[in-house]
Amino acid sequence: MKGLIQRVTKASVVVEGETVGAIDHGILLLLGVEKADDEASADKLLKRILSYRIFPDDEGKMNLNLQQVGGGLLVVSQFTIVADTKKGTRPGFSKGASPEQGELLYEYFVRKVREIHPNVATGQFGADMKVSLLNDGPVTFMLET
Repeated sequence: MKGLIQRVTKASVVVEGETVGAIDHGILLLLGVEKADDEASADKLLKRILSYRIFPDDEGKMNLNLQQVGGGLLVVSQFTIVADTKKGTRPGFSKGASPEQGELLYEYFVRKVREIHPNVATGQFGADMKVSLLNDGPVTFMLET
């Protein structure tokens, strides 16, 4: 499982002209599911994201995590995160989970994070989404399980 996290001042997702998810200060997570992933992978990634220290402390150092700053988490499914781009000029998706497996693990991830963190918004799995964000820093990291 892969998660591209971006520290944001704000972020939102629009589907067919309607905002389906939005946060202010926090993390935008683009979540990709691979064939070999399972609930344990989702649990591991979730724990890392919530505890990953990417927010500045009083001295300006990245020492605080999402929970410590009370930030929002916007979770957006994005299967292209798991693409194989090592060769050629077209991405390969053979490592990606099936849409059914991807949706199950995405929904599991969202359900589990909502049990732990109070400020969670989401995109819409499988939809044509328009994602807007104001990257803070910019600060962006790829986390993998």
